[in-house]
Amino acid sequence: MPATGGHISFWTHPALGDRLPPGSHMHHAEKKRMAAHAALQCIEPGTVLGVGTGTTVNELINELPSVRENIETVVASSIATAERLAAVGFEVSELSDAGSLDLYIDGADEANKQFHLIKGGGGALTREKVLAGAARQFVCIIDDSKWVGVLGTFPLPVEVVPMARSYVARQFVKNRGQPVVREGYLTDNGNEIIDVYNLQIANPIEMENRFNQIPGIVTVGIFAQRPADRIFMADNKGVRELTRK
Repeated sequence: MPATGGHISFWTHPALGDRLPPGSHMHHAEKKRMAAHAALQCIEPGTVLGVGTGTTVNELINELPSVRENIETVVASSIATAERLAAVGFEVSELSDAGSLDLYIDGADEANKQFHLIKGGGGALTREKVLAGAARQFVCIIDDSKWVGVLGTFPLPVEVVPMARSYVARQFVKNRGQPVVREGYLTDNGNEIIDVYNLQIANPIEMENRFNQIPGIVTVGIFAQRPADRIFMADNKGVRELTRK
């Protein structure tokens, strides 16, 4: 398809389009697998690769051995991802040893046409944001259910220092959000997660900056200061590659 607007180029990935009969609908799991498979083309020889966290990324990890010869170093955004990478034969490095990344691949809970994201449903938002910031190219893999006009239908994950949980929650109430502590959950950093419902994130860059200034917040799950560069989005017709201009 031709470019639409100033931000995105759309087209159906030729290897994956026209796979379904007319009127057919694809299961979410198959869409995730297809989006993950399409992103393999971004892994060029000598790549220092960062790998995100979540169900779509798990599909990517399953396929990474097929491009093993192109991966020089791999860095994980979570303990769970590191364990999955090790299980398929990769030696996982720390970011401090790898330095900057050539490529970071991760999923998202929501994405919009400016390539702003909500991330953190899997609880790894802080480490994911660090790896995204360290990467020359940030590729996001999603199915079409994650594509939204305005961020905020998915509750906003917020990583907080435990002693600040109640204080931070009150600040979101003042912003007309409904904060809910993720019970029984600690991040890999030993912190808690508050999921904030009913926020309309009409200005993601401004809200990311403002919320990150609240004392006790490690980071919020708005990825707007560092948006995705490319998105591979699977729908019933195949995979569309979206490129930020």
